[in-house]
Amino acid sequence: MSSSKPSGQNTAAPSDFQEHLQRLEERGLLVRVDRPINKDTEIHPLMRWQFVGGYPEDQRKAMMFTNVVGSGGEKYDIPVVVGALAATHEIYAMGMGVGVDELADVWMRAIDHPIEPIHVDNAPCHEVVITGDDLTKPGGGLALLPVPISTPGFDAAPYLTATVCVTKDPETGVRNMGTYRAGLKANDRLGVRMASRLSGAGGYLHWQKYKKLGQPMPCAIVVGCAPVVVFTGPQKLAIDQDEMAVAGGLAGRPMRVTRAKTVDLEIPADAEIVVEGLIDTDLLEPEGPFGESHGHIALEDFNMSMRVTAITMKRKPVFASVLSEVTPSESSILKKSAYEALFFQNLKHHLDIKGIKAVSMHEPLTNLRKVIFLQFEQGALQTEVWRGLHGAATLQAQCGKIVIAVSQDIDPLNADAIFWSLAYRSNPIEDVQLIPHRAGGHGPKAGAGGGDSTMLIDATLKHPTSPLALPAKSYMENARHLWEEMAKDLDLPRLSVKAPWHGYDLGDWSAEWQSFADAATAGQWRANGENTFARRRGGLKPETPVRNIEGKGSSKG
Repeated sequence: MSSSKPSGQNTAAPSDFQEHLQRLEERGLLVRVDRPINKDTEIHPLMRWQFVGGYPEDQRKAMMFTNVVGSGGEKYDIPVVVGALAATHEIYAMGMGVGVDELADVWMRAIDHPIEPIHVDNAPCHEVVITGDDLTKPGGGLALLPVPISTPGFDAAPYLTATVCVTKDPETGVRNMGTYRAGLKANDRLGVRMASRLSGAGGYLHWQKYKKLGQPMPCAIVVGCAPVVVFTGPQKLAIDQDEMAVAGGLAGRPMRVTRAKTVDLEIPADAEIVVEGLIDTDLLEPEGPFGESHGHIALEDFNMSMRVTAITMKRKPVFASVLSEVTPSESSILKKSAYEALFFQNLKHHLDIKGIKAVSMHEPLTNLRKVIFLQFEQGALQTEVWRGLHGAATLQAQCGKIVIAVSQDIDPLNADAIFWSLAYRSNPIEDVQLIPHRAGGHGPKAGAGGGDSTMLIDATLKHPTSPLALPAKSYMENARHLWEEMAKDLDLPRLSVKAPWHGYDLGDWSAEWQSFADAATAGQWRANGENTFARRRGGLKPETPVRNIEGKGSSKG
């Protein structure tokens, strides 16, 4: 791929996270909350109300908490911001320095025209360096960071969520930057989940190579940096493509990198906070439960254990956290624009589908991947429509469980319009899987026979599953009271509640996992880490369910 900058490329992206926050504040898109707020029980439930409280998207804002406390009586000097990366598509676009309508084009140009980073020696991310005994002393190391609990009532620990996890292929030296969750286990230890399912995340593929070499894997977890760098982490780019160069393509200029202090990796020089360490390739440790972006609680799996070797940061950093779990969420907005651009590029340019106009991935509750709408121009050939349907369903194994083609006059974001198109523009006996012999009824005649058919879908819950990944009811109720108090001072809109607005048990949830969650919200996450550290095992693949190995009755049933 060429690294030259094409004409019209974006050059207005913010250079670091704090410049982005300043722009949001100037536009009225950042709310500062100065009253004491508990990171373990209140931060994420407060932000979640903007997504389940009946707000239209254009009224959602990023929230910066400047007076952060913990359930154990902790007080933190570092502010926490949630929603600053993608509470809305406008906020996401501001992180790229472009308009919302330019996002797809900017992504396609960046992938085709990456710009290599430049190295600097004196980096803002190294203004403060914490190593040695300062990592393990009481209140030191990771305990210095105001890491929120994302799903209070279910999560077993505070988790780093807005991450850029930097690893390097030990054979080729190619860098990977993935967005992986990392749960606090001890002041100098994290439990890290790098997906091993399907083809495997880039970080996991690197881990496999280090395992064969019998060496721990160096890793640097970046929290807070230029949005264009963060945005590359969740995307499914080619495994040998340097995301830092793609970030440069998004920004229209080279990104600055520097050498980490204790591991042989290059990291974003203008990062807010960096956690360096070595990931064990011999022993895996139980990790989770945690509220995942697929909308349910991810239960305990054996995953990677990372020993922290250094924490570096700016002198006055801001801690970034991402709202994930049930969609719509900040996590889904981070993915949506890029995923849609990648799918459209594949259909339009790789498969040369004639008449394709747009790709829209359904977001609320379904989390983008399962339901995809394809818009075609009027009069598109049915052969092209069906090629597009198959192409969208097969590009990525996790995407396209349901793919629906509509004409360009149908808005994929309008469910009523979709049902209208299904009711009057499809004949189930010919266009979908079907039960025949239903009368066409009142409406336009479709074809000479005018017949129609019926489609039956049983969408009831067939077996116990893990809890809905929203904060538990008591935490959401408490946050609602806080929200209503804050609304008077901060001019926040009233909440308009729609179900589901809190997490609840769906049958697969054990007393032990509940005890983990209760300990985490009480600030006792280290006890959970001591529990899982004693249960480490070798000879396992990451994401091996704990219940399969330990034989515990993890389910109530």
